Amino acid sequence: MKAKFYILMAAVAVLSASCSFLDENLKGGYSSENYYTSASKAEMAVNAIYNSLYGNTLWIFGDVASDDSVKGGDDGDQPQINEIDGLNASADNGSLGTFWQDSYETIARANNAIANIEPMNMDEVLKARLLGEAKFFRAYSYFNLVNIFGQLPLKTKPQNSSANIHVGLSPIADVYAQIDRDLVEAVEGLNDLKDGHVNRAAAYALLAKSKIFQRKWDEAVFAIEGFKNLNAGYALEPRYADLFKSGGENSVESIFAIRYATNKIASQGNLLNVWFAPFIEGGYHFNAPTQSYVDCFSEKTVGGEDDLRLDASIGRAGKPWFNGTTFDASWGNATGYLVKKYDEDAVEDMAKSQSTIPQHRIRYAEVLLLEAEALNEASPENLAAAAAALDQVRERAGLDRTKASSQSEMRDAIRLERRRELGFEFHRFFDVMRYGRAYAITALGPAAWPADRYYFPIPQAETDANAALKN
Repeated sequence: MKAKFYILMAAVAVLSASCSFLDENLKGGYSSENYYTSASKAEMAVNAIYNSLYGNTLWIFGDVASDDSVKGGDDGDQPQINEIDGLNASADNGSLGTFWQDSYETIARANNAIANIEPMNMDEVLKARLLGEAKFFRAYSYFNLVNIFGQLPLKTKPQNSSANIHVGLSPIADVYAQIDRDLVEAVEGLNDLKDGHVNRAAAYALLAKSKIFQRKWDEAVFAIEGFKNLNAGYALEPRYADLFKSGGENSVESIFAIRYATNKIASQGNLLNVWFAPFIEGGYHFNAPTQSYVDCFSEKTVGGEDDLRLDASIGRAGKPWFNGTTFDASWGNATGYLVKKYDEDAVEDMAKSQSTIPQHRIRYAEVLLLEAEALNEASPENLAAAAAALDQVRERAGLDRTKASSQSEMRDAIRLERRRELGFEFHRFFDVMRYGRAYAITALGPAAWPADRYYFPIPQAETDANAALKN
């Protein structure tokens, strides 16, 4: 699979994540009772889940909250992102509310599809695939939510009753248990095709990642073995930069990516091409890379040059940009750098908002790094096997093989490689927090949170609407 998200305008009636007015019957052409009457409508319902992941705010948490970037943009623009950058956001922060609402919309659509497709009389193979897709997306949404908010309402049923709407907080362990359960069931139902739908490779990869985030190393190794046993043909793209061009979602490396249609309809492309681009291209120059990120590329290639991923990931002074231009540090007025991975290099008659560059969420390179981490943490005896996985990623970047000779050195090497390889793909904050308090303090400065790690507050709108969250 390349698990691509097509921007589909599926005509499906769905229920929002937490709305008190849902005590009344829905008005409109369809209800759940009369909609799910054919396989084609069941497919449309699942297509609507894909469509719900069109939101573009994960970067605010994955990148800006970390040491890889700052808000960027004009000083007075989107001030709520500065609060997230400083880890001092309040419950009424607009970016928190948007991400929460978007994520629970995906969950609500998945819950509706699961509950209504399960009893349908239809082709069993198709039913299993559709249920697998819905469960994958529910798991993926909860994985992001639990890493940003910690304890949260674990909703797994349609929002059609007060009991299903007003749900209290579940412990983090329970959220992960639901994520793992959904992914195991998804593996059972999905197929191995690379036809634009999520498949078993994506489910195994996300399951491995979930196990690693829970520090269940042996279970992570087992999930990665499941991925490898598929023999699905995934491999590293020969040229790193090619992943971040139109068509990169078709790469042999792409496992789970958001794909944008080439329909040239304004604002239906990858809007990160607008948010991150320099002002001279009509962009907003947000998500400005830090000097700390640039400095993590201090290691030279075997030929004595800069790591091949650095200039593929960001724009920096004096280096080639696009269309024969040279990057000027003034374009990134916050730090002197800008993100390059989502900038369209040849838009011709297309607007910036029509970009078709994909958003990669899981790549084969990350699976290799997950394998290296799981093996290394599971046992010091796995050092050679961990190095073999890590070195595949390093060698593609032009680097020599790792010199790590102990479990501790290998741990540090893998963490550094994740930062360099996956920069500005919205992973870094999650990694910084899961590595522990000492690592996070080193990366982000003196800790201002009372617990071992920082979680953002549940949005005020959810607390107001969900009676189970009121004191």
